[in-house]
Amino acid sequence: MSGGSVTLTPVARGAHYGWVIVFCALLALLVSNGMTISGLTVFDNALLSEFHWSRGAFKLGGTITFVLAGLLGPLAGGIADKSGVRPLMTLGAVMLSAGLYQYSRVTSLADVYLAHVLFGVALACVGLVINVLLVSRWFTTRRGTAIGLALVGTSLGGSVFPSLNTALMRSMPWREVFQQIAFIPLVIIPIVWLFVRDWPSDKGLQPYGGAAQATMDPSTLPGMEYGAALRTVNFWALAVAATATFYAILAMTAHLFLHLTTGLGFPPATAAAAVSTLFLLGLAGKFIFGAAADFMNRKVVFIGNLSVMLVGTIFLLMDSTATLWPAVVLTGLGWGGLYTMLQLLVVESFGIRAAGRILGTITVMDAIGGGLGVVLTGVLYDRTGSYRVAFGVISVLVFLALLAATLVKPSATPERA
Repeated sequence: MSGGSVTLTPVARGAHYGWVIVFCALLALLVSNGMTISGLTVFDNALLSEFHWSRGAFKLGGTITFVLAGLLGPLAGGIADKSGVRPLMTLGAVMLSAGLYQYSRVTSLADVYLAHVLFGVALACVGLVINVLLVSRWFTTRRGTAIGLALVGTSLGGSVFPSLNTALMRSMPWREVFQQIAFIPLVIIPIVWLFVRDWPSDKGLQPYGGAAQATMDPSTLPGMEYGAALRTVNFWALAVAATATFYAILAMTAHLFLHLTTGLGFPPATAAAAVSTLFLLGLAGKFIFGAAADFMNRKVVFIGNLSVMLVGTIFLLMDSTATLWPAVVLTGLGWGGLYTMLQLLVVESFGIRAAGRILGTITVMDAIGGGLGVVLTGVLYDRTGSYRVAFGVISVLVFLALLAATLVKPSATPERA
């Protein structure tokens, strides 16, 4: 897009094209997160039974995905800042499809790790950072609602794919299931090229609720420079909160199915339903708290999300069938809202001038945390024979995230327009 003059057309907000962008981001996150995080866990018992790997070694694959996605996040964000998101999202969809097909051919841990390398590239290109950045460009008011709606896709994916994959495994071998679902990510590609536009000015429009941005020249965009952002308390408080909570939620989602089936004795269908419920509650939390952040004090909402999540992890630590559903409900609701608030607070604190690089840098840190959560929880299980110690670590980290949240100073008040 050039820096020349563009005729910009304000439209009725209810019909603004930004909501089409939100839907595209929701769909991309539904597929990318749903198929690489929760959707994979229902295959765990089949793979571990066939190959007899330790849980720590097997779950190292998830760590590879999240760490690689995090390390590539700043690069992907920088490319999106300068060159647009459509080529990145296309590459991500192809890599995700390739990773799923690779899983159908595994005979060793090295094969598993290769699949997770492909997943890491996919998440960097078509995952959280790129989609939050895209939606943020299209909204100045109602940004919390817009980001919350887009992030609903991660929860929808988390609720859809465990049940879908479990159902498919009843009728065909697990390798064939992977071959069938490998086609699903390719659906993203035509949608991206038909409907996604990087900037409102690409459609001759203004952002929802704000002045138009007619150029991609970073010097003309509102917000902080990257270096200045890294010197703020807000950046490090948000980064610590993100790192600790990503450890917690990814550790929980990666091991919940195994814990319910081998630890508490639930049948696979019930365990898959619990994983799906966790993500469905996350869906509700993302939308409800995202919308609330447009009208309420964002720091209060942020601390509230963490408090709810902390109580949920304490119920999980009790390791009882009686506390399972309260743990799932509260952790899902708290995490859902928190997921939205982290992205919103980053954009609101630092603007969109260097949003891709800032979000990408925080993603490096939270991906490392999330990756460690996946593998260390498996290692702790292997050494202790239960998840009690591992779930205790989760609760402690959520408490530390709550302390970090008290240091955040939102730089923008909610806009009611």
